[in-house]
Amino acid sequence: MPTSRELAERDLRVVWHPCTQMKDHEWLPMVPIARGEGVWLHGHDGRRYLDAISSWWVNLFGHANPRIGGAVAEQLSRLEHVMLAGFTHEPAVTLAEQLTALAPPGLTRCFFADNGSSAIEVALKMSFHYWRNRGQSRKRRFITLTNSYHGETLGALAVGHVELYREIYQPLLMDVIAVPTPDSYAREPGESTAECSRRMFQAMEATLARHADEVCAVIVEPLVQCAGSMRMYDPVYLELLRDACDRHGVHLIADEIAVGFGRTGTMFACEQAAIAPDFLCLSKGLTGGYLPLSVVLTGEQVYAAFYDEYAQLRAFLHSHSYTGNPLACAAALATLRIFAEDDVLERNRALARHLGQRCSELGELRHVAEVRQCGMIVAVEMSRDGDRHAPFPWQERRGLRVYRHALEREALLRPIGNTVYFMPPYVITPDEIDSLVATARSGIEAATCD
Repeated sequence: MPTSRELAERDLRVVWHPCTQMKDHEWLPMVPIARGEGVWLHGHDGRRYLDAISSWWVNLFGHANPRIGGAVAEQLSRLEHVMLAGFTHEPAVTLAEQLTALAPPGLTRCFFADNGSSAIEVALKMSFHYWRNRGQSRKRRFITLTNSYHGETLGALAVGHVELYREIYQPLLMDVIAVPTPDSYAREPGESTAECSRRMFQAMEATLARHADEVCAVIVEPLVQCAGSMRMYDPVYLELLRDACDRHGVHLIADEIAVGFGRTGTMFACEQAAIAPDFLCLSKGLTGGYLPLSVVLTGEQVYAAFYDEYAQLRAFLHSHSYTGNPLACAAALATLRIFAEDDVLERNRALARHLGQRCSELGELRHVAEVRQCGMIVAVEMSRDGDRHAPFPWQERRGLRVYRHALEREALLRPIGNTVYFMPPYVITPDEIDSLVATARSGIEAATCD
């Protein structure tokens, strides 16, 4: 086995890493990983790291989980892949049956894709194409929230609202309508999160009233804008949005790619508002972090708009080579089995209480403006002297200081800007949470001491 240094040197000669300024690695060491076990990642150099972010939010039940790995190995001996056009297989059918049974009411059809961004592309195209098939071809725009993120393919980028991406790729992006986020971090003094959401919804209501005849859908990340510094809002916003979309004849797309499968405390975040979207996009935790897979769930009304004689040219012509891959479906089925057999959501409630209680102590630190929580997601906002209106300049890279501090203490924390967050696998223990929060405390103190 190569040493950690040898593998890092080989990597830097041939690999271009995602979301990375590669020049940083002239001074920021690469971290080669040899294996995983539970919440731990083990390096080639014998060091280990507690995976506090579930390896970009995908891992639910720990690395090298024998139940998921066993299911994939068993499927591998039978069928590795077959195209899903004109053919089918039992893992895809069973997975679709189980997902439609778990999903909010009315979501009865599953369209499989490869990853989260692809799922967003499917939902956008399907909504647009639906209105076209219904003879309403003027509907071709989308409404999104500021501070949102929906992926990095061009359609997904267009309906996201990360300013850096939009500035660079704007000439390539379709025109969308942006409405101010209900982010409760910006709430007024004395205002509750629900009151903030109701106040901010006024802009959405006005926008829908003005543009409904040209809008296909509104797309949102329910409850938590994850890549947008884990900003959170109240479920009442979703209730109001569902009602408004119905009144104005506009689809609602729920991007639960990051927040689905128990992350917010319920199986799907939309459940907390007791609503069903027209399109539900899922990925990441769908396979427990094992293999790429995504799915868009929708209902019979949408499905029927494409169901016609071939010569009518109404079919939804979207495909991926690995659509509904049997190995990925087997991993997803094993993941859903764990949810069913282990009472995961109830255990998570206890873990979330402990995580929240321990993280609340970080609010005492001088340079912490807020500690916020939604289920198994906790975010800690660093700002100068705890002032919400005085964020540390992004150029100072305070979050990177926390990241490096944590690696030295056996933890993988990867802040988003000035936001330190925790989104651990569900197999984490209370003792591991205690250790993680202690590391975060010392890291925040070290990163904000000057």
